[in-house]
Amino acid sequence: MQPWPRTEQEALTVQDVLRSRMVLEGGPVAPATVAGLDVAYSADDDRLAAAVVVLNTADLSVADTAVVRGRPAFPYVPGLFAFREVPALMDALERLTVRPEVLICDGHGLAHPRRFGLAAHLGVLTDLPAFGVGKTRLVGDWEPVGERRGDRSALIDGGETVGAVLRTRSGVKPVFVSVGHRIDLDRACALTLRLTPRYRLPETTRAADRVCRDLLS
Repeated sequence: MQPWPRTEQEALTVQDVLRSRMVLEGGPVAPATVAGLDVAYSADDDRLAAAVVVLNTADLSVADTAVVRGRPAFPYVPGLFAFREVPALMDALERLTVRPEVLICDGHGLAHPRRFGLAAHLGVLTDLPAFGVGKTRLVGDWEPVGERRGDRSALIDGGETVGAVLRTRSGVKPVFVSVGHRIDLDRACALTLRLTPRYRLPETTRAADRVCRDLLS
């Protein structure tokens, strides 16, 4: 990677360059492996733990895990949050012995104020299919979502569809799915449902969350 941005303006410039490389279509129909990525912070926000957990899609068993301890690589600036976490996550990805076919972030891709969230950033840098599954929205509005598993509504921001509000469990709050790179929204939603057989959040997110929190404790 190039030297990491040190100022807000440098980060904005990098973001603009990388955003121009996004591909918002395609993606594997039935990937054999998928990776969940997550970061946990210490109480004082001075330390972090980044985790990548690769699962076998067929049975959701763990194929590989990599974790990294570090410090945030950039100050907190709205719209530039990914710059805090990407170096540690890239380090963890490089430590894997199993290369995942798809990256799934606990965050957003296109559904971002500058249309370039963490999932987009990691997808472009690795050139792997990537998308985000967020617990809460970052931008956008939507029509009411049906109550049954699999029901969804378009997430709209500025007249543009930036993601989907997807019900992964009947009668449970939906999640926010947005593409990051080299995968379309339909495939991202289908894979999210494949990874949520019992819980609201994908097993990829749940596994990565457990690992990074354990490392930080």
